[in-house]
Amino acid sequence: MAFTDFEIAEAHEAVRKAGDCDNLYKLGLIYSTGQGGDVDLIQAHMWFNLAASRGSEAAKDCRRELADMMSKDEIAQAQRAAREWLSVTRH
Repeated sequence: MAFTDFEIAEAHEAVRKAGDCDNLYKLGLIYSTGQGGDVDLIQAHMWFNLAASRGSEAAKDCRRELADMMSKDEIAQAQRAAREWLSVTRH
């Protein structure tokens, strides 16, 4: 699935406004596939983690798959970024 620049911007804006699991999951897909530029596993894990925390089963699966490709330090970095996002946005 390819995302347009508009869809990527739209997903970021929707997450800023509401933080719903569908758009959090979409951002995970964008970063895990490099649709928004380079593949960024840390960002992808962060977004999948946030979507999973809101009940997305698909995000849980994707997060698990990414974790198998990441170092413990990268996973910790992604988890810190997710906690930071939660503390800033308070969704």
